[in-house]
Amino acid sequence: MAEAIVAGGCFWCTEAVFRDVVGVSDAVSGYIGGSVPDPSYKAVCSGTTGHAEAIRITYDPAQLAYGDLLDIFMATHDPTQLNRQGNDIGTQYRSAIFPLDDAQRAEAEAAIARANADLDGRVVTTIEGPATWYPGRGLPPGILGRRRPAEPLLPGGDPAQAAEAAQELRCKGEELKNPS
Repeated sequence: MAEAIVAGGCFWCTEAVFRDVVGVSDAVSGYIGGSVPDPSYKAVCSGTTGHAEAIRITYDPAQLAYGDLLDIFMATHDPTQLNRQGNDIGTQYRSAIFPLDDAQRAEAEAAIARANADLDGRVVTTIEGPATWYPGRGLPPGILGRRRPAEPLLPGGDPAQAAEAAQELRCKGEELKNPS
């Protein structure tokens, strides 16, 4: 098994997408890229810690190549929006890839280049790290219990298929506000 860490706005949306990708055995929401050790959800939402809402994906490279995983990631959020995704605004919602080694860094650069070719060079996704990953603890309920696509997303398939499935799972800012 291998791991990947990506940040694409609302971590519940990103987590929900990857839980339905063939070859992914786990997707966990958390934080990465900031300066405060073991931050809380509330602290990260304040935008003062420097962390991004992110997911750590555990996957089988025999079933899903890291490059394909990144292509799905780029297709299921808007990599052209700086420090936001839809109604979620702030650096904690930035689009970023956190490679865990040099091979992943090279694949991340290639994935951004592919996305830039498709999006007229407007991609703002960054490559960050190394950085410490912190799993989200005590998170308010997300969207994971909501309806999911009927079919799992196929690795090596059309990223547009992943984007279409993800559209059903898009988070809206008002749904993410912690009532406490």
